Amino acid sequence: MKVLVPVKRVIDYNVKVRVKADGSGVDLANVKMSMNPFDEISVEQAIRLKEAGQADEVVVVSVGVKQSQETLRTALAMGADRAILVIAADDVHQDIEPLSVAKILKAIIDEEQPGLVLCGKQAIDNDMNATGQMLAALMGWSQATFASKVDIEGDKAVVTREVDGGLQTIKVSMPTVITVDLRLNEPRYASLPNIMKAKKKPLDEKTAADYGVDVSPRLEVVKTAEPEARAAGIKVGSVDELVSKLKEAGAV
Repeated sequence: MKVLVPVKRVIDYNVKVRVKADGSGVDLANVKMSMNPFDEISVEQAIRLKEAGQADEVVVVSVGVKQSQETLRTALAMGADRAILVIAADDVHQDIEPLSVAKILKAIIDEEQPGLVLCGKQAIDNDMNATGQMLAALMGWSQATFASKVDIEGDKAVVTREVDGGLQTIKVSMPTVITVDLRLNEPRYASLPNIMKAKKKPLDEKTAADYGVDVSPRLEVVKTAEPEARAAGIKVGSVDELVSKLKEAGAV
């Protein structure tokens, strides 16, 4: 079985995001970029499936700017077998929308014929949480989202999902699209020998036009602003005063 894993290049989660002075977007100048943390988890899960003998090949895909090569090399160093980079933008500030990404991934799936697609549940830059679901719809495949546990049983995947009320376990037919949550696993660190080996692993470059997909944005960002600073709290001297304050605030 072949496993396909889409990965995205995003601002590193340890970096404090700065908004441009004119409010036109996020400032990416001299900012550390990394693989989306949820995608790291999906890469790790795909590698574990291969190590367990349940997958034969792990292919990672990234759609975006040429600099996404670095992200793909990280996935190859973790243990993926080969990579495909679809260059769909020249400007690092242009975010390819989920539907366009899903259409490109569908075209790649038609070529690669994987038995399983493992996606991060969302990207930490736009938090859209849509690409996996859109891809499943375009392919006509089953889907399991927010996975915290994945087991492959023959031609079925047993997935434990994190839902509002707790945990839900479902069984889906393969091929399928699974989006992973934070508690699925702990991604490994790439060793230096594997980082060196990753430089020799195949990385194919394509363009969105190669797949006949128009990536022109359908959404326009009108303004970007930082959230308002949290107001300071107040101290009260007694329970009666606390109740009084809560009543004034309309909380009681």
